[in-house]
Amino acid sequence: MANSAMVFTETVHGSAKKIVAAWTSDDTTGAVSGTTTNGYDGEILGLTTIPGGTTFAPDPNYDVAVNDAGGHDVLIGAGQNRHTSNTEHVARASLAGVAASKLTIAVTAAGNANTGVVILYVR
Repeated sequence: MANSAMVFTETVHGSAKKIVAAWTSDDTTGAVSGTTTNGYDGEILGLTTIPGGTTFAPDPNYDVAVNDAGGHDVLIGAGQNRHTSNTEHVARASLAGVAASKLTIAVTAAGNANTGVVILYVR
């Protein structure tokens, strides 16, 4: 993917882990993906999506998937149809768990060179 990027910040806060993925979508496909450095075990506590500013906001209804090493979306589809300008949250009741796996975050349908941030909490 030309000109796309995903930069991870992975931190531990007590028993919770926070994964922040700042992304810029590809200027041709409108997609971007990346894989965490660390492996994770536990329940996905929450997902937050933050679209880029007004100049680089993703296209309406862009999608986020978080796949484990087996290719299963641990968001169980809850990352679909994200808002172009509002920060959105998904509670853990709508999310799955992960076992001994690095996570691949994939953003699709975000439009030409747009930006945003995905935040995951795991415990």
